[in-house]
Amino acid sequence: MEQGYVKSHIEHGINTIEFFHPQSNSLPGKILEDLAKEIHFAGTHDDTRVIILKSAGEKTFCSGASFDELIAINNDAEGLKFFSGFAHVINAMRKCPKFIIGRIQGKCVGGGVGLAASVDYAIAMNNAEVKLSELAVGIGPFVVGPAVERKIGTAAFSTLAIDATTWRSTDWAKRKGLYSEIHESSENMDEAVYRLANTLAHSNPAAMAEMKKIFWKGTEHWDELLKERAAISGKLVLGEFTKNAIAKFKAK
Repeated sequence: MEQGYVKSHIEHGINTIEFFHPQSNSLPGKILEDLAKEIHFAGTHDDTRVIILKSAGEKTFCSGASFDELIAINNDAEGLKFFSGFAHVINAMRKCPKFIIGRIQGKCVGGGVGLAASVDYAIAMNNAEVKLSELAVGIGPFVVGPAVERKIGTAAFSTLAIDATTWRSTDWAKRKGLYSEIHESSENMDEAVYRLANTLAHSNPAAMAEMKKIFWKGTEHWDELLKERAAISGKLVLGEFTKNAIAKFKAK
């Protein structure tokens, strides 16, 4: 529990993948690696018809990159390796032939917005505000950017990326297309998640796989693109400006 976890459970064709980290569901390298593996496995597992991606806790769905690991990066190779973790998760979600439903029970920050943008259907609580905070700590949303921009468009993505200190409401996120549904209570949210998951678990797997290919058309080059973006972030995180900015954030 101290280091967080990723776990999955399959029942009636529904594969629920849950992640947790005690620091507001942040994403250290180990959790990113395990998430990518679980999503890839679920995509190849015949017993899985549909995937639910969720996190534990109530207030925060995902707070993005682990500041402890960011500040410990000492060279380009380490930077590339860390940010490639986000790339691997997004690409695993993109290439997975099963639909992924996102259960977004709380706030999304940075990489968390990238996760929410990479699910195929996001069902959120009405407190699930979003913020792309990367520029505020001296980097930018380079790796998650393509996923976010694909989902909400260039104008809305630019708004989030440039104004990196302002929270955008759940209603804003739904209007821009990040969320498909928002609910007033966790009970209603979970009812909606499992209603849809059960419906999809009884739908034609071949049809859903073909639909997913269509929805993600034009992203076939992302294996290379996201690696290039990870290298940009990996270099920026080594700069004095970024290291000072991250240290200030950690001190808050």
